[in-house]
Amino acid sequence: MAAGLTIGEPDYDRFNLLFEATVEELLPAAARMRTVETDGALEGVHCTLEVARMLEGEIWGQGFPQPLFCDNFGVESQRVVGEKHLKLRLVKDGRRFEAMRFGALEPLPEKVRAAYRLAVSEFNGLRTIQLNVEHFE
Repeated sequence: MAAGLTIGEPDYDRFNLLFEATVEELLPAAARMRTVETDGALEGVHCTLEVARMLEGEIWGQGFPQPLFCDNFGVESQRVVGEKHLKLRLVKDGRRFEAMRFGALEPLPEKVRAAYRLAVSEFNGLRTIQLNVEHFE
């Protein structure tokens, strides 16, 4: 589901125009819209290190992705780490969650609906749950 090619810099603009025209011609507008399918909200009782470990221990792949949950959060804090990631502290129902947005620097609004994966974070030998935010609105 991936392809690679090499394009000379002088040919990039022409390639870009032809590529966009071809996509426009071959794919209906609905197919070009980004759709995020989630597994819904994750109840707080299931947002545990044990569940995160269980999910990380499974085998996921194309056609069988790791669960992607969606909930509403308050954004308590956010800061850039490693020059290209956003470290977050999210709040839901009075409970705080450490979270990350890998490869993204766009700040989140004060309140957010986020699609995330439950993960295990290990730092200095301590394992905790972490929400890896993939999309937000």
